[in-house]
Amino acid sequence: MINVGQEAPKFYLQTAYQAGEFKQLSLTDFLGKWLVLLFYPRDFTFICPTELKSFAKHTGEFEALNASIVGISTDSEWSHKAWFERDLPEVTFPIVADTSHSTSRDYDVLDFDGSSQRGLFIINPEGVVMYALVSAGSVGRSTKETLRVLQALQSGDLCPVEWEPGVATLGKA
Repeated sequence: MINVGQEAPKFYLQTAYQAGEFKQLSLTDFLGKWLVLLFYPRDFTFICPTELKSFAKHTGEFEALNASIVGISTDSEWSHKAWFERDLPEVTFPIVADTSHSTSRDYDVLDFDGSSQRGLFIINPEGVVMYALVSAGSVGRSTKETLRVLQALQSGDLCPVEWEPGVATLGKA
């Protein structure tokens, strides 16, 4: 089980699709930056494209916060390529093909049917898990809430419910 405050499980994946190309990715590629890992169930589904399009729309905001986004599902890189070129050309962040299921298993989001559950992990620049969320497959995640949580984590302060940048915090953590 993934616990907040523990070192993020390492991954090295040779089959990531990004903007028309295949590439290799590892957790160490993102050290020194914040990382938002988005596990999603399957390509060519109903809720997943709404999430991926929303995160793509806000990519610049994540980048301004020194954060990268990586999507992960257990579908193949060829499935990713076909789906993203046909339906999601605006998604420019890497999408990992976790066909071995190892990364989904390591992050404890592998479902009984071999797909990834809808998991979201925010990892700090030192490679430590700072936020973990796994939700029902029928409910999409909020990009705005993910940005808010990232900003709260980066503040280094105690942030009350519904806190947003510019609002008073509760003092130093």
